[in-house]
Amino acid sequence: MKGSHFSRREALRLAAATAFGSAVSSAQNARREVRVFDVRDYGAVGDGSTLDTAAVQRAIDQAGAAGGGAQVLIRGGKKYLIGTLVLKGGIDFHLADDAELVVSTNPQHYTGGGVITATGADGLRITGTGNINGRAREFMSRYDQPNEWWLPAGFRPKMFVLTACKGLEVHDITFSEAPEWGLHMIGCEHVLVDNLKIRNLLDVPNCDGIDPDHCRDVEIRNCNIVCGDDAIVVKATRQSAGYGPSANITVHDCVIQTQDAGVKIGTETTQDVHDIRFERCEIRSSSRGLCIQARDEGSVYNIDFRDIKFVSRYHSEPWWGRGEAISLTAIPRGLQSKIGTIHDVRIQNVSGRAENSVRVQGVKESRIRGVTLENVAVTLDRWTEYPGGLFDNRPTTAYPGIEPHGNPGFSIRYADNVVLKHCSVKWGDKRPDYFTHALEAEAVTGLELTGFAGEAAHPERDADVVVR
Repeated sequence: MKGSHFSRREALRLAAATAFGSAVSSAQNARREVRVFDVRDYGAVGDGSTLDTAAVQRAIDQAGAAGGGAQVLIRGGKKYLIGTLVLKGGIDFHLADDAELVVSTNPQHYTGGGVITATGADGLRITGTGNINGRAREFMSRYDQPNEWWLPAGFRPKMFVLTACKGLEVHDITFSEAPEWGLHMIGCEHVLVDNLKIRNLLDVPNCDGIDPDHCRDVEIRNCNIVCGDDAIVVKATRQSAGYGPSANITVHDCVIQTQDAGVKIGTETTQDVHDIRFERCEIRSSSRGLCIQARDEGSVYNIDFRDIKFVSRYHSEPWWGRGEAISLTAIPRGLQSKIGTIHDVRIQNVSGRAENSVRVQGVKESRIRGVTLENVAVTLDRWTEYPGGLFDNRPTTAYPGIEPHGNPGFSIRYADNVVLKHCSVKWGDKRPDYFTHALEAEAVTGLELTGFAGEAAHPERDADVVVR
């Protein structure tokens, strides 16, 4: 029996060792089978001044023709000047070590509106630890001192325009000084964006961080973003092709610094945007911490914001947002515009410091409904010198863009079935006259308050809670 037992155990061990060895061998073979297309072998110089677009494109084309799994290698220690590149499906576009792609400022070096582009490139991977330098200021004409931003000179490329790609992965790379939108994905599905480092300039307009647009089944995680415009924004822009809604998108564990919205949906909502979750993010600076801006005919629904900390402040006039802590607004873009609805939104375990209200703002044409705020704690204070007592409705020509308005802790207007559960407002040391009630509700039905805490900023003048 003892010998039989030993033989069985030994047989199992040998079988396991054989299986392990086969797995290792298969992995090693897989690694050996990856074909590497080094851009230097195709004529790339990498001196930062010679245009390397054609050489890099040749490597991309050859890798795409080689079949799945081929790698286009951008070696470190070099700077490669490029215009538009068109990536192919099934390749790994790899920026190794400290490799840098330097964006050309010559409009003639672009065949479209982007630097790194792809259309229908299924199974595309963009990886590595290198950087793409967008040279943003060189696309600007001059610095506008009163408005504290750079004025565009004309043509500005987006850093990425990736269209209708399935099984897309973008991870570990850095891009910096984007002259326009950063990672713009249009109609992409099954996407992973992981550990991106974005270092755009805070005083350059329109340099968004990450823009999933008409995309589905997307995970954005572990990103560290500095940018002048919206950091992570889910959109449904007006397109000639029918890319469908934006849906099933999760954003989590990101660190953000911006002069516009931290995590956002809109303003472009030409189709529905639904089943979106933002969670475990830290917004260190913004003009709106959490934001939904519905301005078009699509509806926004089934949205979750969870476990987020934020700081939101005023910036100069051109930057949208007036320091709102949270801003959910459904306002038609123009007098003749159709407007969808915002409904079924949950905001839980969110806290921060801001210069303006938590705001839920519908209009007669589009009432917001089914919003729950639970464990939302905001401290309102003033620490910048910009004019206050305002709400920012932009972009709209149907309503005032900048609306003079007192700033309560929570402002709810033209909304139904709004629940505030264990929410609170506190006031900082600076309490200007336009800081008002802890909660102000106007044209609201089905308002529920459970465990709401907070008094008016000026209790000798204003009531804590006002419902009109």
